[in-house]
Amino acid sequence: MSKSLFTFFFLGFFIFATQAQEDPTTTTEVDSLETTLEEEGIVLVDSVKSKRKAINPLAPSKAAFYSAVFPGLGQAYNKRYWKVPIVFGAIGAAVYGYTWNDSRYDRVRTAFKRRQAGFTDDEFYDPNNTGNGPLIDLEDLQNEQERFQRDRDLLLLVSVALYALNIVDANVDAHLKQFNVDDDLSFDMEPYINVDPVTNSPHYGMAMTIKF
Repeated sequence: MSKSLFTFFFLGFFIFATQAQEDPTTTTEVDSLETTLEEEGIVLVDSVKSKRKAINPLAPSKAAFYSAVFPGLGQAYNKRYWKVPIVFGAIGAAVYGYTWNDSRYDRVRTAFKRRQAGFTDDEFYDPNNTGNGPLIDLEDLQNEQERFQRDRDLLLLVSVALYALNIVDANVDAHLKQFNVDDDLSFDMEPYINVDPVTNSPHYGMAMTIKF
């Protein structure tokens, strides 16, 4: 009985010693490799990526919605305050031009229709009561009417385009604000080290690295 117990302990000790010899610790391997590389003038530096800002997937939609409700509000939501007066100025100028041309068109068209009907009491016939006849004749009234109508319609399209551009700008700007442009986003060439798992000897080279 004692002989069998002794044999059992002897086999257990032999197996433990064999495994310990075949599986050296990772720390010893790393220390050995670092020591070898330092002797050859190569220093390994750990790189820790900085924590990225959280992405809000609803931010672009919110910015677009705000700009649709009130032009310039989406730019303010994106904290692009310098864009707000530009949006106001561009859309405001287009809308003012549209209303001005529309008002002039209505006045000229009214005078043109009355002149065609044979009346001479429109505001462009003889505004100063000099008796010298019409200040603007029928053909000129027609040309002015067509010009104001063309400019009015063009400015209406410009106003709609600027309004849509205001929404698109707010949406795209909100997307770009969340685009990853930190130091981890890079393209670089750097030394390459590969450790032979059998001989534990390093192999050196150059590697193309893309960080994102």
